[in-house]
Amino acid sequence: MRRILIVIVLSIVIVSCFRVPITNRKQVNLLNEQDLIAMSELQYATVMDSVEVLPGSDPRAIRVKQIGEKIQAAVEKFMKDNGFENRIEGFRWEYKTVESEMLNAWCMPGGKVCFYTGILELTDSDDEIAVIMGHEIAHAIARHGNERMSQQLALAGIVGLTGPSDSTQTQSIYQKVFMGSATLGILKFSRMHESESDKLGLVFMKMAGYDPSKAIVFWEKMAAQGGFVPEILSTHPSDEKRIQEIKEFLEIIDDYID
Repeated sequence: MRRILIVIVLSIVIVSCFRVPITNRKQVNLLNEQDLIAMSELQYATVMDSVEVLPGSDPRAIRVKQIGEKIQAAVEKFMKDNGFENRIEGFRWEYKTVESEMLNAWCMPGGKVCFYTGILELTDSDDEIAVIMGHEIAHAIARHGNERMSQQLALAGIVGLTGPSDSTQTQSIYQKVFMGSATLGILKFSRMHESESDKLGLVFMKMAGYDPSKAIVFWEKMAAQGGFVPEILSTHPSDEKRIQEIKEFLEIIDDYID
């Protein structure tokens, strides 16, 4: 345990700290983001080969892609105007819609987006889809995946002073972070990421011309789906806490938009 703590401290001291756009929170990323993007592209292709992807001509796929591209344009403008161009370096945006009842959507590093038709059916407007799209893209912009992997690598004791020392374990942890569930020890960290992505996503969707107040409508619908899970055992904030934080952020959102 002591060795792990020493590795974490040394890594934090040696590796440059970055600040997340909008929230200005300091973060440490131990992995090369371009390597992570390359892994994501391979994983995205693998996942898409194993599911029922809607054809590009399907109205649902067209809708997701159009909304995604509008938010993408807003993200790129925000990054350029605020000196964060490096955050989207190497991004090759892609939007896929998958036939599935799952209430889920995600975005891998590099802008690889996936929406499930189940969550689309829960929405009643483009604004609500934009809530989801903005939130998921925000995870990639904020480099939450890199941050989560960095913590897992450090906890596993395989991070050297110049980065990960075992590519096999790095791949395993990638699968755990992006395609599976993490350990209880990382849950609080993940909830913070979810709240941060809410904020970034609201800014991006408003810049793209969507109504960010619809986030309240959407998360109330999600809360109504049932299945209460105590916040301490969830990677997402409680429904009540999330909605309250969104309401508070909406009062100051214009401070982040030129």
